[in-house]
Amino acid sequence: MNQGRSLRWAPLGCLLIAAAAFHSAASLAADSGGALVRIRLPYAGSSRLDAPALHSSAALVLDTTSSTVLYARRSDVAMPIASITKLMTALVVTEAGQPLDEPITITPEDRWSGKGGFSRLLLGTHLTRGDLMHLALMASENRAAHALARNFPGGLEACVAAMNAKARELGMSNAHFVEPTGLSDENVASAEDLSKLVMAAAKIAAIREYSTDSHFDVHVGRSVLRFRSTDSLTSKADWDIVVQKTGYISEAGRCLVMQAVFDDRAFVIVLLNSYGKRTRVADARRVRRWVESQAHIAHVTATAATT
Repeated sequence: MNQGRSLRWAPLGCLLIAAAAFHSAASLAADSGGALVRIRLPYAGSSRLDAPALHSSAALVLDTTSSTVLYARRSDVAMPIASITKLMTALVVTEAGQPLDEPITITPEDRWSGKGGFSRLLLGTHLTRGDLMHLALMASENRAAHALARNFPGGLEACVAAMNAKARELGMSNAHFVEPTGLSDENVASAEDLSKLVMAAAKIAAIREYSTDSHFDVHVGRSVLRFRSTDSLTSKADWDIVVQKTGYISEAGRCLVMQAVFDDRAFVIVLLNSYGKRTRVADARRVRRWVESQAHIAHVTATAATT
């Protein structure tokens, strides 16, 4: 599990892409096909802020300290989000206030009849609500997510309704959910929408803890099963990830959302429909290198201006 959650908000230097507000900045960048929206600041000199060379078809990078969009590509386009859905499922289940230590049984209702419904949780498995949430967020366990929603106050339909209501509350104007796992390609949202979801989820301690664990052991029958994170970055000591979630179905491609800390500042990264199995993680690394390189340039520029 990643450590060092406390943030020290020091100035980045200000090679940030600015906008009067988050939505307008993201929309401007999206309309320009991923081009950067720039302003010139007195202490930024004439340094050029080059875009990161990403391979995701939609992307958003946001500095949460100033709610400033650093980069956007097709960020207002709704598209399938696969298991990123589980972040919303966990959010509404947590906010419902149900006890995390309450036992829940996996039943035939939790099976998915279509493609992608594989699960290591056998029918009849008994786990706590907290354990199921842990597996849904960390290992993207589909039956775990479905069981959470099925045991939501009012049942599955009430959970999905709560997910859509929460999306409206958060201002996720392009988001729509039809089920709690992400196996349906009718679960859609834009990168802008998902940045808002990530920031809301980052406020919940259980979601932060469960989503950033690298592995988790559970007792299933007489066996102990080890589940591993679907995000390889959670096991990297040099990554300070606050919250994360991956997703994949063929219609959505490889997806990754996270809030992470670089240079003592928190950034939200949304990567949708990445090409190739490892591209979403490679894109996250590209974003980090890009952000850190701009911070270095800003420091050098500011130092030169005062000497």
